[in-house]
Order: sequence, then structure tokens, then C-alpha cells
Amino acid sequence: MNALVTGATGFLGKSLALNLQQLGWNVTATGRNPAIGSELLSQNIRFVPVDLRDPIKTNLLCADQDVVYHCAALSTPWGKYADFYSSNVQATEHIVQGCMAHNVGRLVHVSTPSVYLDYTHRLNIKESAPLPFKFANAYAATKRLAELVVKKAASAGLAAIILRPRAIIGPGDPSIFPRLIKANSSRGIPLIDGGSIELDLTYIDNVVEALVLCGTANASASGEIYNITNQEPVTFIQVLHQLFDLLELPLKTKPVSFANAYRLAYGMELLAKVLPGNKEPLLTRYTVGVLGRSQTLDITKAVTNLGYKPKVSLTEGLGRFAAAWRAKL
Repeated sequence: MNALVTGATGFLGKSLALNLQQLGWNVTATGRNPAIGSELLSQNIRFVPVDLRDPIKTNLLCADQDVVYHCAALSTPWGKYADFYSSNVQATEHIVQGCMAHNVGRLVHVSTPSVYLDYTHRLNIKESAPLPFKFANAYAATKRLAELVVKKAASAGLAAIILRPRAIIGPGDPSIFPRLIKANSSRGIPLIDGGSIELDLTYIDNVVEALVLCGTANASASGEIYNITNQEPVTFIQVLHQLFDLLELPLKTKPVSFANAYRLAYGMELLAKVLPGNKEPLLTRYTVGVLGRSQTLDITKAVTNLGYKPKVSLTEGLGRFAAAWRAKL
């Protein structure tokens, strides 16, 4: 099997590319980080640096592929809408066009549960649940538009599957836990309303397993969206205690109400927009929503239709992350 992995220099894409290669697939990888690209080359993975906003080069990249895994995205809580649109929507359009032009057997598109965030508590969300009238930020808005691009292509005959993996963690995580560790070492982690919210986390190997299953799933899975989690809902404060105990670091939190945190973030965003550089503020409303409102997902559909079953538990995943983090110190 030949597979193209976009975003292969990112956390998820790299893990997927290496896993597919170990399974005997012929993997072509593309991504924005040339250093990690060289690392993939050293692992005998073909690396082709292509800007997915270039329709011609992206089209050629899809030639002779059995499965295209589209993991690439501009994924950050802050930035200009135009940048998100070109990286998340137009790049997806180019991937879809390439898949259809070269009769790719299947497209697996990685989306995000951020599309569910509406600043209310939401538990056991199904893929069919209504989405917010207004999305939380440009990232969520453009990822939803990208989903619609893929859905339209599926209706036109492209075998395509969309995944919404929730909060991916593990060794090499560049975002979730490192941000918490950084906040803990400075002002303290914002603990909104006592950290009592429920959330889902997903260990990286489990997401990779779900992606591999998508690549060989029955044709009936095409055109569908699937939630992916560890299926182990936990409160935010429980995660913090477990993580920092494993890291052998004292936990430092900063208690705040949701209302006050939201107002503070709103003010910081307004200030960031007028200051030169449009630098991401220390706190955004999106982050307040993530840390202050419960969100858990129903993965029944993925279990039933894809045969997905999380293999690495949350406790084991936290232990692996902590061991890797401490080994770097």
C-alpha cells in the first residue's frame, strides 16, 4: 500500500508515518519542518517538502497513492483568519482535487472536536450533535469548512473519512502538556471553578491506530465523521494532580471563576490586536472555554463502524509522557 501523510513533521503526522512504515507501507511524507523531514528520511521514509497551498505541487503529490492521510493544519488558538483559511481550507481543497484527479482509494482527513466548543458544558457529544452558530475561533471555523470540503467530495464519489480526535497527548506532544508545564512554572495554571470540568484526552498511539483502521475500513465508513478519544473521561484537576505527581513537580494553580477568566481573556485579546505583531495573548477565550467547560465525546460510532478500541490507557499514557519529559531534563 502507498500512503501520503501530510503534516508529517507534526506530532500526529510523524507518529503515523513511522507507524505505517513499520507496518510495511510505502510512505511519502510532507511537512513544514525540514529538520524533522530529514529525520524521516533517515528512517527510509520518502520526504517531499510541499506547500499544500500550491495546487499544482499538491496535485502531483497525490499521484500513485492508495491512501492519503491529511493531518496537516494550522493549529493554534490565535492568528489571522486569512492564514487559517489558506492552510486549513484551501490546502484541503487542493488535497481533495489531487485525490480525485489521481483516483486515490481513500482520503482520511483529520479534523478537530474544537468545532463543538460553544462555551457550555457538553457531555457525550455525538458526531451528529448540532454545531455552534459561531465557532470559538478561526481554527475551529476553518476546520469545519475543511470538513465540508471533504464531505462534498465524498458525495461526489471520493472515498473519504473524517476523524475528530480529542486532545492528543504523549511523548513529543508540543502543545497541551508543555503549555501546562510552562504555566505551572510561572504564574500558575488557571484553575477555573476548581478544575471540576470533565474532559477527554487521547493517547497518540490510539489516534494512530484509528487512522490506520480508517485506511482499510469498509466502504460503508466513507463519508462519515468519527469522534476519537481514550474513552476515559476525567476531571481537569485529576489530570493535573496525576501529571505533576509523575513529573515530580509541585502543582501551582491559580483559582479563578469562569466569568472572570473570560473577561480577562477578552481584554487580553483586545490588547493583543492593537499591539504590534499580533502576538498570542497569555490567555484566550478559547483556552478559557477548553479549561472551563466540560466536553466529552461519544465514540460508539468509531467502535462499531471502525473497530476502534483504545489500547493505551490514560494512566499508562501519562506515565509515558512524564518519563520522556524527565529524560530530556
